[in-house]
Amino acid sequence: MSRNEIDLVRAAQRGDRSAMADLYSRNVGYLAAVCSRYITDEEGRNDVLQNSFVKIFSSIGKFEYRGQGSLKAWMTRIAVNESVNYLKSEGKTRRLDDSNAADIPEDDGTEVDDIPQDVILKMIQGLPDGYRTVFNLFVFEEKSHREIAQMLGISESTSASQFHRARAILAKEIQKYRESTEN
Repeated sequence: MSRNEIDLVRAAQRGDRSAMADLYSRNVGYLAAVCSRYITDEEGRNDVLQNSFVKIFSSIGKFEYRGQGSLKAWMTRIAVNESVNYLKSEGKTRRLDDSNAADIPEDDGTEVDDIPQDVILKMIQGLPDGYRTVFNLFVFEEKSHREIAQMLGISESTSASQFHRARAILAKEIQKYRESTEN
């Protein structure tokens, strides 16, 4: 028998371990995917995922259910924050050297509808740490450059610049992918 989300949250808030196990099993795959957008090494990703669930379960009592999807959004926010904290602690969000930006083409607004999702994810994971982090925060978490700058301790212009460069690199990778699949 499957419990609905609100009952599951309430049971977990009361300390019900089976409810926590159910929450974990329902969300571990999704949150692992969220972490993998930010962290490319498996060990780091697993550490962040584990820390995310520790934080989720230690603060579940503070969670306020606001309807369908609110739990997933809250858990995602924790996983994203834990991922960013990990990257900051590893020194992977410091300002990147702009000297290699000359060979990056201008972003041409490339469409990606015809590219498999796993291929796009690999392209995103291949971005330099800072570019990847800013790109993910802007695109997937819908953060503004001001919010990103505050989260990462960088300027808004650096956030915008890293996002622009990430998109340009992805456009170049998409072009290469299309050329390789046309043959």
